[in-house]
Amino acid sequence: MDYDIFLIMNKAGYIHFLILLFPFCSLLGQYDSANLVRYTPDFKFNEGLFLNIEQVRQNSPISKSRIITSIAYDDPDFYDRILENKRISFFNNLGVKEEIATKNIWGYSRNGVLYINLNDGFYRITIIGSICHFVANLTTYNTNYAYPYTYPYYSYYNYYYPYRGAPGTYSSTEMRQYLLDFKTGRILDYTVESVKVLLMADPELHDEFTGLRNKKQKQLKFLYIRKFNERNPLFFPKN
Repeated sequence: MDYDIFLIMNKAGYIHFLILLFPFCSLLGQYDSANLVRYTPDFKFNEGLFLNIEQVRQNSPISKSRIITSIAYDDPDFYDRILENKRISFFNNLGVKEEIATKNIWGYSRNGVLYINLNDGFYRITIIGSICHFVANLTTYNTNYAYPYTYPYYSYYNYYYPYRGAPGTYSSTEMRQYLLDFKTGRILDYTVESVKVLLMADPELHDEFTGLRNKKQKQLKFLYIRKFNERNPLFFPKN
């Protein structure tokens, strides 16, 4: 058989295969869409621990019944108590025992509400969407050294034996606002620059926001996050 004819027949067969496959792919897409539900404030996340952001997207946490603990599952403080431990043991989907450091857990869901792990604590995500918003505590530690030359009682008498002042570490805690990019899992400070970065996923909205004066950008950050979420909704698998 001539090579060119053979090549044409192969291409024709491949195209015919794609034509046959197309209806199946369309049905598959419809099937996937039929099993998704758009997020609304009435949406309830399944109860349990989320090890990573992908489990959150699938709404597939480690349920209470799979967590290995002596704490009663109906204890109203179950999550607060279980998360006091440095490590948590559980059975995975295959029934195999696993263990994870508590600091590496993404978060958890309690009564359908989502909590995220950040800054050594777990905080409720108050606004959920493609861009999430929440508030968390941030603790900073500083070391204070008392230098002899600034010490009020430094004098000629103790010139050769100056007061050194023992260094002390003090901490300060403040509440900060954060943004979560639901697509990538990135957490950013709630700033104009962060909003600009996240809005890049919607060029039209991004250009509209960056076209505002600086003062307006600061004032309308939250409004544009809400606009973005309306234009780019989240979808979750049906329970």
